[in-house]
Amino acid sequence: MIIPSRLRATLGLVAVAALAGGAAAAFRYHQLGLTLSHYDARGHLIVARRIIDSITPGWQQIGAVWLPLPHLLNALPVQADVFYRTGASAVLISVLSFAIATSATAWIVGALTGSTAAAFAGAAVFALNPNVVYLQATPMTEPLLLALTTLGVALLIAYVHDGRRATLTGAVLALACLTRYEAWPITYVALAATAWAVWRGGETLVKTFRRIAAVALYPTAAIVAFTIFSRVVVGRWFVSSDFFIPENKALGLPMLAIDEIAWGTRELSGRILIAIAAAGCLWLAVIGLAARRRAAALVALSSLAAAAVPWAAFVDGHPFRIRYMVPLLAMEAIAAGTLVGFVGRAFQARRFGDPQRVALRYAEYTIVTLMIAAIVYELHPLDERAPMVVEAQWDRVNVAPRHAVTNCLRARYRGESIMASMGSLGHYMQETSRDGFNLRDFLHEGNGDIWLAALKRPRNYAGWVLIEEKAEGGDMLARRAREHPEFLEGYSRVCEGAGVALYERQNRMLNVKR
Repeated sequence: MIIPSRLRATLGLVAVAALAGGAAAAFRYHQLGLTLSHYDARGHLIVARRIIDSITPGWQQIGAVWLPLPHLLNALPVQADVFYRTGASAVLISVLSFAIATSATAWIVGALTGSTAAAFAGAAVFALNPNVVYLQATPMTEPLLLALTTLGVALLIAYVHDGRRATLTGAVLALACLTRYEAWPITYVALAATAWAVWRGGETLVKTFRRIAAVALYPTAAIVAFTIFSRVVVGRWFVSSDFFIPENKALGLPMLAIDEIAWGTRELSGRILIAIAAAGCLWLAVIGLAARRRAAALVALSSLAAAAVPWAAFVDGHPFRIRYMVPLLAMEAIAAGTLVGFVGRAFQARRFGDPQRVALRYAEYTIVTLMIAAIVYELHPLDERAPMVVEAQWDRVNVAPRHAVTNCLRARYRGESIMASMGSLGHYMQETSRDGFNLRDFLHEGNGDIWLAALKRPRNYAGWVLIEEKAEGGDMLARRAREHPEFLEGYSRVCEGAGVALYERQNRMLNVKR
């Protein structure tokens, strides 16, 4: 697909601006102490670190609930304490991802509309959203997801027109499918839309199938490999439950789950931008179905499929998290940008008659100006009250009380293993690194048979037991202690804080840590 030189220059400018702005925002949030305020930010560092720093190091430590790519990318850097404690290496990945996602958004809009002004507007809607800006300043996995999915969609749109780069396109989608689950529905909806566009372009059904299969092979192989890995590591093909307490009011209510997603997306951006994006999505659907030459517009709509994952989770009772709607902001930007481009051209056609270059630019820039006004009104890129920033700080009030528990442990610690559930206290394990503790000091679920044996008789394996007794009714060790009173036999409770209780073995005898 031939890209006009003017659009290529715009993409370069967008990429540089996003990279510089993202880095500045990351530094700002670091100054505010918000880089690792979200417990999952610390959790991702934990999973990457434990691949090597563990009682039982190895590939099994990659885990099978979170997808592996973000942790594999960061596995070596976080073995350095400075990167592990600050998350700097993971933030670098996020900032680079932010620049890629912003550029890919601009490319998609520009390719669909032929308008550099519209491409710039779409990029601005995405890059100036404070929730996106905050997440790209953290070790969270959403930025990498957005980068790979928007890039994959862009490559598929190009693939519709030129049939080239099947391997690259498939590889990008495969990497996306190894990053977050939202990429799975996006990938296959995008592939279906690509098949439609290729067929509408005049290809036979057989040739269309071959072209799509050449791309689909890679993400499909990635998903199959992950499910096999999950079966080997945890004994299940796919882990979809048992890691949360069903408490969402949408439990078993599909329509209420849709309402939650709509509300969350609106809170992340604003009513005006949501209305513009909704109109843009409708227009993409209409022209993608009705216009043979613009059938690739349906491929751009595939980002909307990201909603399938939070919808299924909320119906299953997963607690509401506004973060799960952030991937939909890419769709908002693409839809808003394309609407600007198409409306600008329509306005020009009605206002000026036959296309004229100067008149066209005036019309487009008028519409873009109105869009920028809406962005300025509803988005404040470094807004510390943005929903995602607020949600990320839910756990901050617990940091100081938990540190008191750490001080208690450090004062009495003599090298014995500390048994704790990584599922509930992984973020706390990362916090303790500032006090000199390594992950190999902890006995957790990733330690396989040792952990299972310790669940039956912890005294033989752990000098300490850390239990989360408050959040979501307590973790698995709290439930174990309630259901089996003998579980903590031989331990004494020595301190507690923010719902975390520390138990010390009364007679320190055995240690399997090293």
